[in-house]
Amino acid sequence: MTVSEPTEEGTGTEGTADGTDRPALPAGLLDHATTTGDEGSMPVEEPYTGTVFAEIPTCGGAAVDRAVGRAREAGEAWADRPAEARAAVIERFHDLLLDRQAELLDVLQVETGKARRHAYDEVLSAATTARHYAVRAGGYLEPERRRGALPGLTRTEVFHEPKGVVGLIVPWNYPFELAVSDAIPALLAGNAVVCKPAEQTTHTALYALKLLREAGLPEDVFQVVPGRGPDLGPPLVERVDHVGFTGSTEAGRTVASLAGERLTSCSLELGGKNAAIVRADADLGRTVDGLVRGCFDNAGQTCIGIERIYVHRSVHGEFLERFVAAAEALEPAATYDWDSELGSLVSADQLDRVESHVEEARTDGATVHCGGRARPDVGPYVYEPTVLTGVEPDTTLCCEETFGPVVSVYPVAGDEEAVERANDSRYGLNASIWTADEPRGRELARRIEAGTVNVNEAYVATYASVDAPMGGVKDSGVGRRHGEEGLYKYTESKTVATQRVDALGDPGIPFGVYARLMAGVLKLWRRIPGLR
Repeated sequence: MTVSEPTEEGTGTEGTADGTDRPALPAGLLDHATTTGDEGSMPVEEPYTGTVFAEIPTCGGAAVDRAVGRAREAGEAWADRPAEARAAVIERFHDLLLDRQAELLDVLQVETGKARRHAYDEVLSAATTARHYAVRAGGYLEPERRRGALPGLTRTEVFHEPKGVVGLIVPWNYPFELAVSDAIPALLAGNAVVCKPAEQTTHTALYALKLLREAGLPEDVFQVVPGRGPDLGPPLVERVDHVGFTGSTEAGRTVASLAGERLTSCSLELGGKNAAIVRADADLGRTVDGLVRGCFDNAGQTCIGIERIYVHRSVHGEFLERFVAAAEALEPAATYDWDSELGSLVSADQLDRVESHVEEARTDGATVHCGGRARPDVGPYVYEPTVLTGVEPDTTLCCEETFGPVVSVYPVAGDEEAVERANDSRYGLNASIWTADEPRGRELARRIEAGTVNVNEAYVATYASVDAPMGGVKDSGVGRRHGEEGLYKYTESKTVATQRVDALGDPGIPFGVYARLMAGVLKLWRRIPGLR
């Protein structure tokens, strides 16, 4: 199947009161949710039209308690399965995901308003993560032999045991990929998972659950509890054994505080105000193409996307001219086909945030070179790709995450100023360096205060390297996803040491003699390769 060919399950449409061709969602998705049925509901809008198309039953603490209890019980049998049997489920999920991608893309677009090609990024990323962990998790979980206290006399092994029940709080911007990328290593490590999706994207999380169950995941090992964050976050954090959160820094602090009260481990991927550096020797054609994607993909609603660009003065004018032209060429559209290059923002709140950031910068003297306005003629929450210069350092647009198709460009004298200004942020999630001198690019990357740094790419190079860790520093979070780190965070390390001879008890000689003898032995060990 090629990328542009829909599977037979997808692209069906339904008649709607507003006259749109909104795809029909798969029947019965809400049947997979864990609810008590009597705690109210919440509306879900189609961002392309602003029309409420569904009411989602909501949960409270009782439903969360039930979900975690059932997950804990089901998780015991799941953890007893061999790692190879757990991996076989994820391998089947991988294939189902690719076979059903058109249906998933419909669900993603209806709930998020993203362009179809950007929704497809979630398919690629989730499939890549599933394949990686299905193949590698067994090796990651193998007991590790360590040197031990007395080499040859002590057998020491480290085991990686599941934590129990993992709670995941998932955002709306990449609701399928982020749920799956965190759930799969947790499941393969032998845990059960309870997922609280964003209010806007509950159907997407339930679609992930539907595919996992079709792939053979036992009932109750993965559960979805729909509802509002303030209602479900606290009871979920209180009941699980590890909590993974992706979202704003402010909400992340609340999650961390709740987890800290219970000494529950947590991993947090939070906000970013990611910077790119364009050196004088950069290939401007390649750089412009890459940064247009890095700034405007998913309508700028990407936590690792670029929102600040620092360009060497000698090429600043040419870069800006090319970059603005490329941004202006992106035509927003609210369509369910493959042609749209830019979709909608997710909600009225998100549009308000973007508009307020741009208007404040404009009032403070910034120049808007393109965009800078909403497009209600296209969709109620659509905003044009926007490029600004002259943004003051203390302006919200320079300091805080905008999370929209907006980027500010600044001239710099050289590498030192570029690195200093890139690091002048309370965030440290991702960064990007563009240069013809790759060794110099890697050298500068080491000086950037961010969890991931790309050379000659905006963010895909690091994020798609799923065998390498990804996460933030400073106010951008704690913990990592991907690679072995992304699985080990869902485990408890247990050390088992077996002493083969009685060499650690009473030495059987005067202790002063023993102390002098051991000093000589330790000095000798330091000089022997393999015993250091």
